[in-house]
Amino acid sequence: MTPRRVRALALLAPLVVAALALLSWTQPWVDAALDDGRPVTAAGDVAAPALPALALAALALVAALALAGRVFRVVLGILLALLSSAIVTSAALALGDPVGAASAAVTALSGVDGDESVRQIVQSAALTAWPSVALVAGILGALAGIGIALTARRWPERVRKYDAVRTAPTDDPATEGRADRLDAWDALSDGRDPTAG
Repeated sequence: MTPRRVRALALLAPLVVAALALLSWTQPWVDAALDDGRPVTAAGDVAAPALPALALAALALVAALALAGRVFRVVLGILLALLSSAIVTSAALALGDPVGAASAAVTALSGVDGDESVRQIVQSAALTAWPSVALVAGILGALAGIGIALTARRWPERVRKYDAVRTAPTDDPATEGRADRLDAWDALSDGRDPTAG
């Protein structure tokens, strides 16, 4: 695979992870029934409240990766792997304990609070497919982060147009005139009169 394709896939991976995580977060995760027969649906915003922050952070990585140098790309790859691991953890907690994931929704409907009290009034709790989608997104993101960290050195060199321009002192009169104009603007910004001696 060419370095440009590797780079394109690495930039696409956080987008896919973020999109899947955000989509799953908006969907129902747990369908529960109380002992009095009332149904309770807990969406991802109740079952995994940290998911949107993690997904948006993964999304922000795309912009950073596009502009980052080699060393920083490795750091961003590791960061994507860590963020994705947190997405996996959020989904796994809901998958492992559906009643616990729905407890806030149960409390909002019934007024019953406390883990043991909520568990006593929940007759059944069934998971939907959306926690699994979030889990898969997190696993893909972790693999992509590791892949970015391992392949970052083989990516094509980035465009340097966003780098800071550094000027060295010269004897060129044009350069000195530009520096004088910049000093005048700085003086105005500081509230000083640039024409005052």
